[in-house]
Amino acid sequence: MTLKDATPGMTVKIESLEHSSLKQRLMSMGLIKGTMVKVLPSAPLGDPMAISIRSYNLSLRLADAEKIQVSAL
Repeated sequence: MTLKDATPGMTVKIESLEHSSLKQRLMSMGLIKGTMVKVLPSAPLGDPMAISIRSYNLSLRLADAEKIQVSAL
């Protein structure tokens, strides 16, 4: 499944990032394979989504979250 499919409250593990123009930037922000991510409640319409990764919160557009493969824990 992708990060876009995860629901608020879920904790997921990043499996891979699809090649995109943002891949390097996402990886530099800590979105690398094996990292645990918690999905936070987000905007009323769901875009952007909020996640908690390592020691900070991050907002991602759904189009970008769709390029991140994750597995549920």
